[in-house]
Amino acid sequence: MIEARHLRVLRAVAATGSFSAAGRELGCTQPAVSQQMKALESSVGTPLLVRSGREMRLTQAGEALVRHAAGILSGLTAAEEEVAAIAGLRAGRVRLVSFPSGSSTLVPTALAALRAAHPGTRVSLEEAEPPRSVELLREGDCDIALAFRYERAGGAGEARQGGEGEWDDLVVRPLLTDRLVALVPERHRLARTGASGALAIGDLAGEPWIAGCPRCRGQLVQVCESAGFTPRIDFATDDYPAVVGLVGAGLGVAVLPQLAIESVRPRGARAVTLEPAVRREIVALTLPDLAQVPAVSATLDQLARAAARVG
Repeated sequence: MIEARHLRVLRAVAATGSFSAAGRELGCTQPAVSQQMKALESSVGTPLLVRSGREMRLTQAGEALVRHAAGILSGLTAAEEEVAAIAGLRAGRVRLVSFPSGSSTLVPTALAALRAAHPGTRVSLEEAEPPRSVELLREGDCDIALAFRYERAGGAGEARQGGEGEWDDLVVRPLLTDRLVALVPERHRLARTGASGALAIGDLAGEPWIAGCPRCRGQLVQVCESAGFTPRIDFATDDYPAVVGLVGAGLGVAVLPQLAIESVRPRGARAVTLEPAVRREIVALTLPDLAQVPAVSATLDQLARAAARVG
């Protein structure tokens, strides 16, 4: 195997014409130059220099190696500089996938702070709900996935939706716990509950429902069934502003995460606290090797700071 340090010595010998002169240029002794040239010739398996008295000239193989050495060494120098820039956060790229309510609340604050601290780091953003976002991470199509999982109906002590081991192969950075709230039309009979206390989800058993994303929809059905009824879902949409708009128009009620409501102005609708509390855990996920990449680590830190402000 040809080593870069040996190529540098060969170029110096070719340029100066002697081991001693090459040593002076490189800041090492003549014997050290001689040893490195012997090591290089041993690596390539052929003589590179012809020594005749005090004169020294390159063999044909030596000339070919010197000709290629310039490109090899310049490419290596460029690679070293690029890696150093990435390691020092003067450059780098992070591919982030987030669910919509995270994209509109946590992500903007985090990325603005990241750009201010490390303007050379570029971040791309794509939206996907879990479990798809987690699949993209495992498939190598992103570096960080913002994801969430719900507590099962009945409280924080029970198993979470999706199974306890679903993220065991990933680095999990907890961000915040997001509580579900009921959303009812402003003129609804239960709209004033928000000012006086909490609402039991069973109080909405006879209402038409507007459901959200597939995972949220499954959670809604689970929570309602734990309260003794099956919700009549009249509308279903992945778009949180659409859910709020439908509730505001008096077409039904909904249960949404608090984070989703904070990202939308609920015109014509009112948020009401639910009891018993139902929560979802919001996390940032990455692969163990990616967690050591400076740009990824810095992005995780900024997401955690943004979540602390929201929480």
